[in-house]
Amino acid sequence: MISACRAILIAAFVAFASLPALAFDTNAKAAFVMDVGTGTVLLSKNADQPLPPASMSKLMTLYVAFEAVRDGRLSLDEKLPVSQHAMSYGGSTMFLDTTDRVRVEDLLRGIIVLSGNDACAVVAEALSPDGTEAGFARFMTQRAQKMGMTNSVFANSNGWPAPGHRMSMRDLALLARHLIQDFPEFYSMFAETEFKFDGRAPQNTQNRNPLLKLNIGADGLKTGHTNEAGYGLVGSARQGARRVIFVISGLDTAQQRAQEAEAIVSWSFRQFSENTVIKSGSEIARADVWMGSAPSVGLIADSDITMLLPVLGGDTVPAEVIYTGPVEAPISKGTQLAELVISPDGMPETRVPLLAAEDVLRGGFVNRLKTVSGLLLTRLQQGPEGAL
Repeated sequence: MISACRAILIAAFVAFASLPALAFDTNAKAAFVMDVGTGTVLLSKNADQPLPPASMSKLMTLYVAFEAVRDGRLSLDEKLPVSQHAMSYGGSTMFLDTTDRVRVEDLLRGIIVLSGNDACAVVAEALSPDGTEAGFARFMTQRAQKMGMTNSVFANSNGWPAPGHRMSMRDLALLARHLIQDFPEFYSMFAETEFKFDGRAPQNTQNRNPLLKLNIGADGLKTGHTNEAGYGLVGSARQGARRVIFVISGLDTAQQRAQEAEAIVSWSFRQFSENTVIKSGSEIARADVWMGSAPSVGLIADSDITMLLPVLGGDTVPAEVIYTGPVEAPISKGTQLAELVISPDGMPETRVPLLAAEDVLRGGFVNRLKTVSGLLLTRLQQGPEGAL
């Protein structure tokens, strides 16, 4: 039988808001916002729809390049040649030509700060299984799939408009989190506002990320724009101990992108706070025990449970404890017996395993007799349908 202990958690919990969280009213065609520390999704709009990512897909090229440096297949001081194909790219470039041999570190900054289409192609050809950008794009697609980015397909290394070149907003957010967590040694590059490469492109030296100079904790990651995709941004910001990642796409102008991005960062930090709602070892509830030396066993969490909750509202959090019971003895301390489901209004639910707080031995003859007698009495009181 499945037992549920439904409760408004008060005594065993630090209680926080339960009013619905107000969704951000975004003008973006698609958007995704995530609190990194708790994994809470704060906003999801068309988040799993594969869309043209424009230059935001350069983040995947960077991830593969960072892996190659970390693994020793590429070094930051290594100089790579520029092919005619790489030189042929227009749009945002480093103005490379076939006479150049460019340091890998300069190419990485050229991709991050200057959004260089040509720099992406140089790196792609160097790391491609067959020496071509198309081969690198196929490799990127396979790598992305292994990382859980199931709505991403690459036709090139830089987001140049191409049939089938697509990424979802959720995939871009997952990629951003990987970049931040997997390569902290490189992540500071994303906050650089200027890169003057060789003095040859004075009109392209500034990072296009509109948030970097606003002093709101923004430190990455990549803008994107094509006529097909509209204006987009994969961004991240950190304030105090919290970090948020957000992705927006399909906006009409660069100004609208800047305004929307700033508003999302402000909303994410001001409307939500991180709170410890369960203390490790605190008894949450008790589960009935069958044939045991005790009639019930305490249920605890084995670690503090931290959640992101709306800052406005009441002083309680709806939750319930679910278990299959009564639980047959003997029971060992630390055995998972139940699950706590916390469901703040307007927020994703959180499921927490609950463990036995103590050992419960199998009861002696008297305990077992009392248990069976109690069950018989209950069945008889229920009437014919409940009787044995």
